[in-house]
Amino acid sequence: MNTQLSASIPAGPESVPDDVLALETKLRDYLLPEQIASVRRAYALGASAHAGQTRASGEPYITHPVAVASILADLRMDAETLCAAILHDALEDTPLERRVLEDAFGDTVADLVEGVTKLDRLKFRDRQEAAAESFRKMLLAMSRDLRVILIKLADRLHNMRTLDAMAPASQKRTARETLDIYAPIAQRLGMNRIKSELQDLGFRILYPNRHTAIQRRIRSQPVVRREAMTVIEKRLAERLAEEGLPYRLVGRVKTPYSIYNKMRSEHKSFAQVMDVFGFRVVVQTVGQCYQALGIVHGLYKPLDARFRDFIAIPKANGYQSLHTVLFGPYGSPLEVQIRTEDMDVIAERGIAAHWVYKHGGSVNSAQSRAHDWLRSLLESQQYAASSLEFLEHVKVDLFPDEVYLFTPKGAILALPRNATALDFAYAVHTDVGNHAVAARVDKKLVPLRTKLSSGQRVEIITAKSAAPSTQWLDYVVSSKARTAIRHHLKHLEHEDAVDLGHRILERALEARDSSLDSVPPAVLEKYLAEHRYKRLEELLSDIALGNRMPAQVAQALARGDAHSLGRAASEDNIHITGAERGIITYAACCKPIPGDPIMGHLSAGKGVVVHRLECKNVPEFRKSPERWVGIDWDRNVEGDYRVELRIEVVNKPGVLAQVAAAVAEAKSNIDSVEYQERDISASVMHFVVEVKSVQHLADVISRIRRLAVVQDAQRV
Repeated sequence: MNTQLSASIPAGPESVPDDVLALETKLRDYLLPEQIASVRRAYALGASAHAGQTRASGEPYITHPVAVASILADLRMDAETLCAAILHDALEDTPLERRVLEDAFGDTVADLVEGVTKLDRLKFRDRQEAAAESFRKMLLAMSRDLRVILIKLADRLHNMRTLDAMAPASQKRTARETLDIYAPIAQRLGMNRIKSELQDLGFRILYPNRHTAIQRRIRSQPVVRREAMTVIEKRLAERLAEEGLPYRLVGRVKTPYSIYNKMRSEHKSFAQVMDVFGFRVVVQTVGQCYQALGIVHGLYKPLDARFRDFIAIPKANGYQSLHTVLFGPYGSPLEVQIRTEDMDVIAERGIAAHWVYKHGGSVNSAQSRAHDWLRSLLESQQYAASSLEFLEHVKVDLFPDEVYLFTPKGAILALPRNATALDFAYAVHTDVGNHAVAARVDKKLVPLRTKLSSGQRVEIITAKSAAPSTQWLDYVVSSKARTAIRHHLKHLEHEDAVDLGHRILERALEARDSSLDSVPPAVLEKYLAEHRYKRLEELLSDIALGNRMPAQVAQALARGDAHSLGRAASEDNIHITGAERGIITYAACCKPIPGDPIMGHLSAGKGVVVHRLECKNVPEFRKSPERWVGIDWDRNVEGDYRVELRIEVVNKPGVLAQVAAAVAEAKSNIDSVEYQERDISASVMHFVVEVKSVQHLADVISRIRRLAVVQDAQRV
């Protein structure tokens, strides 16, 4: 196909299909004639580029991008977005070149098309990695122009509407991705209309029988309930009119997916999900919203704890409305939403609301919040090790429910459900999170793991000496907190790995009467280049992690050292303090503790694994002397170390409590307890306790042995 396709040849009216004419009819409501002409030119170029291509359904391919543009026209998007929508697959699926788009429509349209274009799958190991990297690329493009995601959501919506033509496996894969990623993104961007349709279409593909059953139940609702809705609607309308309130009253029926979700989350049957129907009252001003709330509460009593004011505290996606649930006149709860016309537009269209007015004007609240969310995502992706890890962070961040919290200065932060004070600290700033030590929630001092509830006022207490630990990952839920903690820990682990690797390599070089300082720079640089290390630090880290043997490295480097003569192995062991992070592990087979004679074994990927010299596995390790590392405990050792005890006791009530009390008196923690043997008169228990040294262990065992109910206590 010729890549020099013309973008300026207008199609005659006789050549314009019905779907394009229908699109132009929508555009005449809000675009200027010259803008519509631009969209027509985009269609001419797209039709020419996709000529001869068909969809899985057999239709001409161009019908798909036109349908995508039509969805965006319903959102009243601008001409640039519509042109990009019509051409969104042209760079990926046709020989059309970017410069043709630039010449015909400008850089902005070309950037939008490129932002939606997937990456070449041949560069990646599998479909999953390619999809993750394409998603990362799309989000980066979206950060520059939010219209990228609007085109992508419209593209996904039309693909979901026409998914029946695909193979069953492709249908399910696409539907799962839609429910996991694209519907939550639509919700996060406040685009409820598109979100609801994506969810329902995905639900229908993944669970066709459940979807059909729920839809049938909705349609066959008892006549009594339908009549009740009519009566309620009439009474609401009469009362609103009596108060002289200008209003628009809309009846609502929940989608099968939202009903199924509620049935699953609340463990209810369909019959128990009573609020299938509801009403929306749309008024002109915020004051009228609260006036309307008083009217509906005057008609029917509200349910306790079911009122939500999203006007005073908007959702993270910019959504604003009053929600109340009432005792209906026929025994069923009734949900009523109250909002202004402007809030209704933003609730339905989210970041797409008022886009036509955006240029030169102010950004709406949904767009502003979307930009804030994107900024936090981009910060996360900088720390993610891979696109797949980044995609998992995004999934974590797309929570359907949020808690709304106040800073000491009264600013509102939205966090995922089950967020802790530590999540809040990272939401304020990464440095605040990294140095957090505690929090005040509503002026009460609480630990960082405390879960937060909407409306609480949170203040974070920091200390310069504080730093993230691996335990923090156990109780944070937000992607920003998780990625920041992992990044900090990886940085510390790398520093420790470089330091330990340096000591191990120096010891191996000493055995050859050499050292890193005496190795000629040219020799070192040649070795690094041959093994594809950019810096010496990478080699040292690999040595510490057991991925490269120090003796082999020392042999290669020492060959280039004129002073290397070779001598017996150094008697100086490497001393460990217990503060090494991620590069030293303590063997579960023998559980070494400070004071035990020990040896180190280099295990690929794990680094140095510490064993007691009397461990049963040591003879096997001696067969691989190149992996043997001479280590010893430093004079000052940090941390708690697990050790296993075998305790024989008299079998009588209260024995376990007495032993536990003795362990606690020795200032030791119990990690686990297990009964190994038991008969009428005696029992054998295995305790795993935490101690600081062999001296501490001796004190624990001594206190246990003093108990009258204990017959023997030994370290295993």
